[in-house]
Amino acid sequence: MAEGKEFDLKEMLETHPCYTEKAHTNCARMHLPVAPKCNIQCNYCNRRFDCLNESRPGVTSEILSPEQAIEKIRYVKERIPKLTVIGIAGPGDPLANEETFRTLELVKKEFPEMTLCLSTNGLLLPVNVDRLRSLGVRFITVTVNAIDPEIGAKMYDFVTYKGRVLRGVEAAKQLIDNQMLGIKMASKAGMLVKVNIVMVPEINANHIPAVTKKVKQLGAYIVNIIPLIPVPGTKFANLRAPTPKERKTLQDMCENDVRQMRHCRFCRADAIGLLGDDRSAEFAHVTCSLAQPSRKAFAGVEMEGRSKYKFAVASSDSKNVDLHFGHAESFLTFVVEGKRITQGDRIVIQADMDIPMFGMAHGNKLEKAADALRGFDGVIATKFGEPAIQELESRGVAAVRDSGEIRRALRRAVDSIFKERADTFNE
Repeated sequence: MAEGKEFDLKEMLETHPCYTEKAHTNCARMHLPVAPKCNIQCNYCNRRFDCLNESRPGVTSEILSPEQAIEKIRYVKERIPKLTVIGIAGPGDPLANEETFRTLELVKKEFPEMTLCLSTNGLLLPVNVDRLRSLGVRFITVTVNAIDPEIGAKMYDFVTYKGRVLRGVEAAKQLIDNQMLGIKMASKAGMLVKVNIVMVPEINANHIPAVTKKVKQLGAYIVNIIPLIPVPGTKFANLRAPTPKERKTLQDMCENDVRQMRHCRFCRADAIGLLGDDRSAEFAHVTCSLAQPSRKAFAGVEMEGRSKYKFAVASSDSKNVDLHFGHAESFLTFVVEGKRITQGDRIVIQADMDIPMFGMAHGNKLEKAADALRGFDGVIATKFGEPAIQELESRGVAAVRDSGEIRRALRRAVDSIFKERADTFNE
């Protein structure tokens, strides 16, 4: 730790699930979507609202004012006792929005026990390090996709800096220079720095080891290699995502230089809950305009007597719903009849580590998975991409987004499907 640091490393790590995997079962986080404006355009980014089935940075179901954010923290804190981390991660760049600083001031005043963190592209980090430290921000994530401006020029469309719109190598160089200085300053100021790198196979993948070495030299504590998610409406929409094997190989290689985060969930800008138990959908649109939501809005629907429901569950440990639908290699099966839950045979989906994590080949994998699950009332997973939802629904299978303990998730799924069917009947 640099000289003059007031933060204790061990104590810091115990409070943040992104920096140490041990904390992700004990420490819940809440991202406040108070920062809509962005000062750069990445070729892989499309910030969209009202997209609850997507889990990727830049996505949120609402934009909150600083005051609404505080109201929502109060509401969530009563319902998630393990809430320890408050973060601001967009959907734009937090440092390009004055609302970010107002929100941090309010959180520090009312919830001084909370750990504060922030994610940024780093363009405005050097001029804001002291301000962030004074507000109690202890963790900084900087997305650095290149340290070579020639490669960076392929990752970004433009950068807006000091009233000018920069493009190409000039834009990349300005951004990279600021990122490098910002990481160095934040580390020296006692903040724990995580660096995110978006891995694009044909663009920057071979360059990533050089990036990790450089950010480690500047003081970064951990690196998170994020696979490209080809998003419609972006310049990279038609590029392929890396395969799990490619990503793991790169992580193993880079771990010789710096710690690797391998438990990332590609969190949304409004994520809430434990890292493996995102409950943002449960709290969507709970703002100060609904400071005391009606109990009816959140109450479960009474179960449908003796009706029988058949579910498939995406789980890595046979105890919790903790996998994205598209990442599951097999599914547990259950029959829910009244109060009784009976476990059935496991359905194995042919896994291929060489299939891209997103894109056309991944779509073919989703079709095969949906075919294998035909005849179920629903599939429960932490996340579903829109293509997966379409494939399942075309086969009469409901996509149920949930997480946490399996039996509780099954009960909630029954309530959800029963309510949906009841509503259809009453139309």
